[in-house]
Amino acid sequence: MIDLFELDVYKLSELLPDLVWNEYDERPDIAKKTIGYKIIRSVDSIAANIAEGYGRYTPGERKLFYRYARGSFGETKCWLRKAIRRKIIVESNVRKFTEMINELGPKLNAFIKSTK
Repeated sequence: MIDLFELDVYKLSELLPDLVWNEYDERPDIAKKTIGYKIIRSVDSIAANIAEGYGRYTPGERKLFYRYARGSFGETKCWLRKAIRRKIIVESNVRKFTEMINELGPKLNAFIKSTK
């Protein structure tokens, strides 16, 4: 079995929260206390659920946690869309977040489908 930390889907799921964290670190308290805490929790949960699933024994257990990761991914997209509409994320970073989301989603789906 490949090491978890070598998987592209895991690497992306680790990189995205760091970018989100850096984005919100500079925002006013109202942005941090509303969308900020929620998006950080949901985006951190993607990698955490992939890691937990990867450590499980049966394919059913693994897929369950990978699906939790996909749920957290959907929640993260929701919060990112709100943050972009409310201009909390600076314009120069919108493209970066969009590209990462567009790359992570298909990789996560393919990873779930490949679980045996």
